[in-house]
Amino acid sequence: MLTGCPTPVILLKEGTDTSQGVPQLISNINACQVIAEAVRTTLGPRGMDKLMVDGRGKATISNDGATILKLLDVVHPAAKTLVDIARSQDAEVGDGTTSVTLLAAEFLKQLKPYVEEGLHPQTIIRAFRSATHLAVKKIREISVTVKKDDKKEQRELLVKCAATAMNSKLIAGQKEFFSEMVVEAVMMLDELLPLKMIGIKKVQGGALEESHLVAGVAFKKTFSYAGFEMQPKRYDQPKIALLNVELELKAEKDNAEVRVKSVEACGGSIQTSVGSMTDDVLGRCEVFEEVQVGGERYNFFKGCPRSHTCTIILRGGAEQFMEETERSLHDAIMIVRRAIKNDSIVAGGGAIEMELSKYLRDYSRTIPGKQQLLIGAYAKALEIIPRQLCDNAGFDATNILNKLRAKHAQGGMWYGVDVNNEDIADNYLACVWEPSIVRINALTAASEAACLILSVDETIKNPRSSVEGPPGGGRGRGRGRPHAH
Repeated sequence: MLTGCPTPVILLKEGTDTSQGVPQLISNINACQVIAEAVRTTLGPRGMDKLMVDGRGKATISNDGATILKLLDVVHPAAKTLVDIARSQDAEVGDGTTSVTLLAAEFLKQLKPYVEEGLHPQTIIRAFRSATHLAVKKIREISVTVKKDDKKEQRELLVKCAATAMNSKLIAGQKEFFSEMVVEAVMMLDELLPLKMIGIKKVQGGALEESHLVAGVAFKKTFSYAGFEMQPKRYDQPKIALLNVELELKAEKDNAEVRVKSVEACGGSIQTSVGSMTDDVLGRCEVFEEVQVGGERYNFFKGCPRSHTCTIILRGGAEQFMEETERSLHDAIMIVRRAIKNDSIVAGGGAIEMELSKYLRDYSRTIPGKQQLLIGAYAKALEIIPRQLCDNAGFDATNILNKLRAKHAQGGMWYGVDVNNEDIADNYLACVWEPSIVRINALTAASEAACLILSVDETIKNPRSSVEGPPGGGRGRGRGRPHAH
C-alpha cells in the first residue's frame, strides 16, 4: 500500500453492500439479461410454455410474460423494473408482455459495450429518448386506420386481432373458435367496455370446444329448497326479486356476487325485506333457465333488458390448462377492447419492428456524433423480436433477417416472419394484426425501463434495517415493550 494514502473513511455501517459506477451498471444489465432469458422462449406462435411451481407446490403453466415474471420471485432490485414493465403492459394493453421484456433487455445488451467504454449514461439516455419519440411517431404514421362505420369490417378486424393475440398461446389450435367468442363477448358490453362485466367461469371436464358464451348472467346453482326438483327448469319473462335476506345458510360471497351481477343486468334493486315488493323494484329478463354444465348445475339469466354483461363458460380437462386458457382469453379480450378504442392497427410477427429498425437506421446516418451510434444500437435492438420468433420456431434467424432487411429496404414495409413456411411474408395480408397501441406502449415502456436502469450507478443495501423491521426496535406496533435496562 502506498504510504501517501490516507486511511479510508468508513461512512456506512459495516456489512453495507455498495457497488458503484460502471461495474454496477454492467451487473444491472446482466441481471436484466437473465430475466429476459426466462421468458425469451415463450415469444410467438412457436413459443414454449413455462411450468412454475410455487412454495406450496401449486403448478402453473403459462405463456404470458407477465404471469411468468410475477411468479418468479425476483429479488435483484434492477431486474425488478423489467417485471414491473411487463405488469404495466399487461394492465394497460393486455398483450405483448414478453415482447416488452425482451426489448428492454435487448436495448441494454446493445448498450453494454458503450457503457464499458465509458460513454456517459446521460448521453445514451438522451439518444434513446429521441429514438423512441421518432419510432412512436413513425408507428402512428404508418398504422392502418380501420373504418368504424362498417360494422362487418370492424368485426373482422377485431377477430383477426384476437386471433393474433392467441397465436402464441396454448389454445392456438382453437383460435378461430375463441376469437369469435371473445369479440362477441366484448361487443355485448356498453361503450366503456368494463372488463369485469365479462365473467369467466371454469367448469372441469368436457372438451375446449364445449366452452360457450352466455348472453347475460350465469352462476352456479346456489340455492336449493324443499321440492325444488318439481319446479320448472325454465321460466319465460320472469320477474326477479333480489333479496338481501338469508333464505338459507350458504356461502354469502356467492350470493352477493350473484346479486350484484343480476342488478347490473336485469335492473331492479336489492331489497332487504320482503315487505315492499312492488313492481318497480323487481328485475326482469327474457328467460331464466337451469342447465347442467359438466358436474355442476348453472342458472342462466338470458336476454336481460339492460344486459351489458356476458359470461364465458370454459370447459377443459386439466385445471392448469383451464387457468392458462382463462389468461389467454383475458389477453385477447384486452386486445379487442384496445382495438375498438384505438382503431389503428399494424402488422405483427416482427414486421413493424423491422420497419422501425430500418427507419431509425436510415435516420441515424443523417446525424453526426455519438447519437449516430446510439440510435443505430436502438435500431439493431428492435430486431430481437423477429430474431426470437425465428429462433423459437427453429429457423435460421440470420438468413431470414437478411431477407427481411432486403425486403424492407425495397419498401415492403409489412414484411415479417412467416412461421408456417419458414420464410418471410406480408403479414398485413396474412392478417397477423395487432392494435398499434400495443407496440407504442411496448416501445415506450421498454425504453423507459432501459433508461431507468442506465441512470442507476449505485445500489446501497443496508443489511440491518431490512431484517429487523422499522428502526426503533419494532415498537409502535401497539406493543410497548419494556426497555431492557
